[in-house]
Amino acid sequence: MSRKQKKVLIRIILAAVLLIVLSQVPVTGYLRWGLYIIPYLVIGYDILKKAGKGILNRQVFDENFLMAVATVGAILLGDYAEGVSVMLFYQIGELFQSCAVGKSRRNISDLMDIRPDYANVEQDGTLEQVDPDEVEIGSVIVVQPGEKIPIDGVILEGTTTLNTSALTGESLPREVRAGDEVISGCINMTGVLKIQTTKEFGESTVSKILDLVENASSKKSRSENFISKFARYYTPAVCYGALALAVLPPLVRMLAFGLPAQWGDWIYRALTFLVISCPCALVISIPLSFFAGIGGASREGVLVKGSNYLEALAQTRYVVFDKTGTMTQGVFEVSGIHHSTIPEEQLLEYAALAECSSSHPISKSLQKAYGKPLDRSRVTEIEEISGHGVIARVDGIPVAAGNAKLMESLKIECQECHETGTIVHVAVDGRYAGHILISDLLKPTAKEAIRDLKKAGITRTVMLTGDSQRVADRVAEELGIREVYSELLPADKVEKVEALLEQKSAKEKLAFVGDGINDAPVLSRADIGIAMGALGSDAAIEAADIVLMDDDPKKIAKAIRISRKCIRIVYENIYFAIGIKLICLFLGAVGIANMWVAIFADVGVMVIAVLNAIRTLFVKEL
Repeated sequence: MSRKQKKVLIRIILAAVLLIVLSQVPVTGYLRWGLYIIPYLVIGYDILKKAGKGILNRQVFDENFLMAVATVGAILLGDYAEGVSVMLFYQIGELFQSCAVGKSRRNISDLMDIRPDYANVEQDGTLEQVDPDEVEIGSVIVVQPGEKIPIDGVILEGTTTLNTSALTGESLPREVRAGDEVISGCINMTGVLKIQTTKEFGESTVSKILDLVENASSKKSRSENFISKFARYYTPAVCYGALALAVLPPLVRMLAFGLPAQWGDWIYRALTFLVISCPCALVISIPLSFFAGIGGASREGVLVKGSNYLEALAQTRYVVFDKTGTMTQGVFEVSGIHHSTIPEEQLLEYAALAECSSSHPISKSLQKAYGKPLDRSRVTEIEEISGHGVIARVDGIPVAAGNAKLMESLKIECQECHETGTIVHVAVDGRYAGHILISDLLKPTAKEAIRDLKKAGITRTVMLTGDSQRVADRVAEELGIREVYSELLPADKVEKVEALLEQKSAKEKLAFVGDGINDAPVLSRADIGIAMGALGSDAAIEAADIVLMDDDPKKIAKAIRISRKCIRIVYENIYFAIGIKLICLFLGAVGIANMWVAIFADVGVMVIAVLNAIRTLFVKEL
C-alpha cells in the first residue's frame, strides 16, 4: 500500500470512529452540527477541494461535484450521520479502486523494472558507471552477475545464464556464451559478460518495449470512448434532473393542488438521486478492465500496444501465419546426405568449403554441419551465381554447390530427393557427387499453437510463405493448416491478405503473424498485426499491434482468450452498473430509496464492478 493510500486509510478509520462515537452521544442543535462537521471534514475535505477547483475551472459536472452537493445538502437538511456516511463510504470505494488499480499496475511496473539505471564501461582497468544513453554503437560494456543488460549487443567474452522472465514471461533461464546476441532487459544471473553494443539505447529492445507499454493507454477502445462520451453527457443530465426533482414537484403540489410543498422531502429525494447517479462504477471499472487485460497479457510475455487492439483481438476469427521464423525456427540444419558417390564427410567438406565466403543461412548451415575450422586458402576462383549457387575450386578441383538450376546450367544430371526440404546438389570435377538435405525445423509449440487456436474458436488458419510449394505443403500438413499459399513475394502476401479481408464479415477480424522485415507491409495491412519480438526484425515490431516477446506462437491463443475475457467483463460491468443505477434512480425519484440505498448504488456497485474487472488478470490454461 502506498503512502497516499495509507493516509486515506487513517482518515477513513478516524472518521468512522468519530461517527460511531457521535451516534452514541445525545447532543442537539448547533453543537451536534459542529461535532458532525469534524468527521465530515476529516473524510471529505479533499473531495470538497476538488469540487471547488472543478467549479473554478468551469469543469463542474464530475463525481466530486455530485458527492459534495449531495453530502452538504444532507447535512443542511439535518441528516448529519447520512451525509458523513455517504462521504465515508465513497472514500472507502475510492481506496478500494486505488488498490485494485495498483494490483493490475504491478504487472506493468514489474515490466518497467527492466529499465537499466546504468551501463558499465571499462576505462583504465576500472569499471565506470555511465548513463546508457551515452553509450555509442560498438562500445564494449561489462555486465556483472545480478545486473540488467542495458543495451542490445553481442557477447565478446563470458558464459552465463540469463533471466528473461520480465521480457518473455518464461521462468526458464537461457544459456548464452561468446558470439551469442543478447537483448537489453535480461538479468545476468551467473558469469561476467563483455558485450559489444549493436544499437544505441534509444533503439534497443528495452526502450522499445517501455515505449510500447507507456503509450498503450493512449489508444482507447470503442468501449472506453463510449464511456467517456456517456459520462460527458450523463453527469450534467442527472444534475439538472436532480434540480428538477427538488423544485418542480413541490411547486406543482403548492400551485396546482394547493398542498404543502414539502421542500425538505423533495430536496432529500434529489440529493439521494445525485448520489445514486454518480457514474464512478462505469468511469473506473471499464478502463481498469482494459488496463488489467493489458497487464495480464504483458505478464505472459505478450505486449499489446493499446486497448483498441485488445478489443479487436477479441473479435479475431482469421489467423494468417508467415512460415519461416514464425512457425519454424528459422534455423536451417543439415538433415541428410543422399546419393553420395564419395564419402559423405568428404561431400560435406567440399560443399562447406565452396560456400565458405557466403553469408546465406544455407551456407552457414553447411559450415555448422561440417563442424571443423575452414581453411580458406584451399578455396580459389569462387563465383557466386545469384539464385543458383556457388562454383569454386577446392584444392584445385572444380566444385559446384547449389540447386537443380545450377546443375542444369552446367549440364550435369542430378538426382531428385524423395524428402522435403532445401536441396544442395554437389558436383565434383564435373561429375554429380550427391546432394545435401537442409531443413528448417518446426518450433516446438507450433502444432500446439494451431490446436489451441482452433479450441479458441478461430475458424480459419492460413499460411503464407515465399518458400517452394513442396516445402510449404509439408509444413502446413505437419501443423494441421489446410490453407497454404507458397512462393509469394512480400507484395503477393499483401494481396492474399486483402483477398481474405474481403471474404470475412464486418464483425470478424483478421490477424497476421510474422517476424521478418518483408512482413511489415502485411502486418500493417491486417486488422491486427502480431510480431515475433525476440527474433523479429525492428520493422516488423514497429508495424505490429501486438508483440510476442519470446517468439512462441502458442501465446497467440492465450492473448485471444485474455482479450475475450476482458471484453466480456467490460460488457458485464456496463450492463450491471447501468441496470442497477436505473432501478435505484427510479426508486429514489419516487421516494422509496433512501441515502443508504444510494450508497450501495454508488459505492457498492463500484466495488463489485472493480472486483469483476480484476478477474481479467487471470486466464485459465486450455
